[in-house]
Amino acid sequence: MISLIFREDRIRSFCNMNTIRLTKSFTFEMAHALYNYAGKCKNIHGHSYTLKVCVIGKPKNETGNSADGLLIDFGDLKRIVNENVVDIFDHTLVMKKDYSDELTDTLAQNFERLIYVDYQPTCENLICDFAEKIKISLPELVQLHHLVLHETATAYCEWYASDN
Repeated sequence: MISLIFREDRIRSFCNMNTIRLTKSFTFEMAHALYNYAGKCKNIHGHSYTLKVCVIGKPKNETGNSADGLLIDFGDLKRIVNENVVDIFDHTLVMKKDYSDELTDTLAQNFERLIYVDYQPTCENLICDFAEKIKISLPELVQLHHLVLHETATAYCEWYASDN
């Protein structure tokens, strides 16, 4: 029994000093079109996106607190990402605001989930937008480390806080 208590104390102090990265994956469906693009992606088309969100920080060391030993509860991270990204972008058509009023009016008359953005909705620009939305919603001692956004099974981009 004494060795078990010693081991728990050793683990507690050991983990309290370490920085941990915690990652959760999310999936959603989204269509987009690239304004004035020279290739096939100028046409409306969709993808099954996978977004991997990695946060970094030190686990809480608060005996008696339900969050003791956690950097962030997976459920809390899920809520943050769903509220700021997945629930907004899932099953939407995302397009740059530069399209004609005639086209945007026609789309609005026929579809419910349309998002017009100030940027070209490429994988690269989307991941930067997602990073900003997630960063501002994280708890104080939890930082966004990196994101990986898969547009297809074999094509993806990455965003790292250390690069920005």
